[in-house]
Amino acid sequence: MKSPALTGGAFLVWPSQITLFLRCFPGLAGTGSINIYDMKKMVSTAWAIAAFLFASAQQQQLSMEEAMLKARTTLAPENLRQLQFVKGLNDYIYLSAAGGRDLLRRGNTRQGTESDYLPLTALNGLLREKGVDTLGSLPVLQWMSPGRLYMVQQNKFVVVDITAAPAVTEVRNMDVRKGILEYNPGFSAYAYLKDHNLYIADFAGTRTVTTDGSEDIVYAQSVHRDEFGISKGTFWSNNGQLLAFYRMDQRMVANYPVIDWTQRPAKAIEIRYPMAGEKSHEVTVGVYNREKATTVYLQTGLPAEQYLTNIAWSPDDRYIFIAVLNREQNHMKLNQYDAGTGAFVKTLFEEKNDQYTEPLVPMLFVKNNPGQFIWQSNRDGWNHLYLYGSNGTLLKQLTKGNWEVTDVKGFDAKGQQLFYMSTAEGPLTRNLYSLTLADGAAERLTKGDGVHLAQVSADGNTVLDVMSNTAIPRTIVVSDRKSKKDRTILSSKNPLAAYALGEISIFPIKGNGGHDLYCRLYKPAGMVAGKKYPVVVYWYGGPHSQLITNAWNGGANDLWFQYMAERGYVVFSMDVRGSDNRGRAFEQSMFRKLGDVQMEDLLSGVDYLKAQPYVDDSRMGLFGWSFGGFMTTDFMLNHPGVFKAAVAGGPVMDWKYYEAMYTERYMDTPQENPEGYASTDLTRQVAKLKGKLLLIHGMQDPVVVQQHSVNFVKACVDKGVQVDYMIYPGHEHNVLGKDRAHLYQKVTDYLMEHL
Repeated sequence: MKSPALTGGAFLVWPSQITLFLRCFPGLAGTGSINIYDMKKMVSTAWAIAAFLFASAQQQQLSMEEAMLKARTTLAPENLRQLQFVKGLNDYIYLSAAGGRDLLRRGNTRQGTESDYLPLTALNGLLREKGVDTLGSLPVLQWMSPGRLYMVQQNKFVVVDITAAPAVTEVRNMDVRKGILEYNPGFSAYAYLKDHNLYIADFAGTRTVTTDGSEDIVYAQSVHRDEFGISKGTFWSNNGQLLAFYRMDQRMVANYPVIDWTQRPAKAIEIRYPMAGEKSHEVTVGVYNREKATTVYLQTGLPAEQYLTNIAWSPDDRYIFIAVLNREQNHMKLNQYDAGTGAFVKTLFEEKNDQYTEPLVPMLFVKNNPGQFIWQSNRDGWNHLYLYGSNGTLLKQLTKGNWEVTDVKGFDAKGQQLFYMSTAEGPLTRNLYSLTLADGAAERLTKGDGVHLAQVSADGNTVLDVMSNTAIPRTIVVSDRKSKKDRTILSSKNPLAAYALGEISIFPIKGNGGHDLYCRLYKPAGMVAGKKYPVVVYWYGGPHSQLITNAWNGGANDLWFQYMAERGYVVFSMDVRGSDNRGRAFEQSMFRKLGDVQMEDLLSGVDYLKAQPYVDDSRMGLFGWSFGGFMTTDFMLNHPGVFKAAVAGGPVMDWKYYEAMYTERYMDTPQENPEGYASTDLTRQVAKLKGKLLLIHGMQDPVVVQQHSVNFVKACVDKGVQVDYMIYPGHEHNVLGKDRAHLYQKVTDYLMEHL
């Protein structure tokens, strides 16, 4: 322990505390005289500092590494990792690390008991007997059937049977370096990519599906830049004999250079990047027949520049259904194709919208009833469920109201009930509901106000409910629907109990149009009555994002907001128009002129902040990333003087440089909407910048390419406007890993310096 620099009766003052004291009176450092006025200020401040130091000694402050890197590990609420139902049963398993040793625990929902299921030591013994490398921790095990799980270890497909005594029953050689894409439903084959081409491997050997794959002819991967709910490129049929896959020809798309700075000299890595209004790629769907070793392509027709989304198989594997969306994204056709010949069969129905329509979820056939399927659509203004006959006849709308269905969890054993998550209790919540298809009766199944993440057993009788809210870090409850009994299997302690935190609150304010705008506010830790505090506002403002929910930490994934609150800042966020889960009109209000309604809503938030007696509105900062980086820059240019300083990360600066699929949905093309593109070209508006602005960009960003921020900086130089700039070599659109703490330290230092 270091010796104290000064001692004073009841407390010690350390060198770092002297520095803090002198910062309050910069004129005293190095002087030899103090007047009476200064002395009074010193005495008053000394007592305030003493109280602060005493309070700080009672509770810890978050470090940047804790706030950014440990928020999902040691400082995350306790959890039951790998929690899932045993396939086809009501029992569940989860990963336990009791005594420092990994093991799977199994819960019997009927008896309310738990027991050890598969210890890591036992699994390692079985692997050793089969000549497979042992494990340092239990991997994620996937179900094949009740009692049978699989994993990939040491380039081997390993099957573990736990129906009686644990046993490794199968070890199948495979080369995971080839890039496994997807196993078929019976686990008798898997699809993989090698040298850009698609292969299928099974017990009979390896089969070549394609031969002309390249950087430009892309097979079996997600297409259309992952828009429209697309996340993969292979789709096995129900019986595992047929494989549908995407083929994307992007030779007609312009190359874009992303620089690899690790080489000497640096090298340009060319990617195909379809910008708004420019030539886009062309996609088709192939179907490979394992028995015949043949491939047919679905006759999806012209124009070639269209979007093929939401691929689904019919229950009998005779047909494939695709939501075909025109490039204008205002006309969707749900089309049926013959899987054997590739021929177009018919259009089941169409959806049109003057602004845009965005199919995100494939059709879901009703269990035990192949003549009906469920379709999700926001055609009435909110995302709801519709029941259709397999011929395309609308039977009825299943859910209705000014709220959104956010996820579908499947059917009960008979296919008579459907389970779904929704915001029916309010946009800040998520709850699980059951819906009887026959009469449309719905019942809320989860209990407690907050955000629920639920799993439903195969027969629909048991629910695993993971819930949190701003006061409850996490609870996990097993609910038996027949007995109406609930059993709590985890109640997490507060992982932040030892830390001095700011008070969090979530509330709505009214926007100018009378709509509710939900806000999240962290007050500074240890607030002093009558004192005014600087403010940091974090926002996003774009579609497919909701910042604020009634979940632990208000829905924030990291603890940076609390980090700033500990250091004397009011931290404020709001979900403005354009945000997710508030209905179609709320999102589409920004159509063709991004930013206008969002800035209008943030001004309502600013008015709220200015009305609070503890807010110093002369010291306010703004921060946003990606769409939020665009919004932050836009606001600083068009509402100068409101915020003293701002940080814009990965920002779009000119929408004609952003990808076609996303941009044209919300803006149309530059040719169709020249006024909208001109008004949102921020490089033309740099002369309006008054406050301090820091731009941050990942140098390998393939999403919002670095040309956005570079062009903005060049415009600033041309106009004699000062702007700050930080790059992150080696990082793409988001700065991840250990460097994320560096990023947020940079943001923090910049805001603290200027606020």
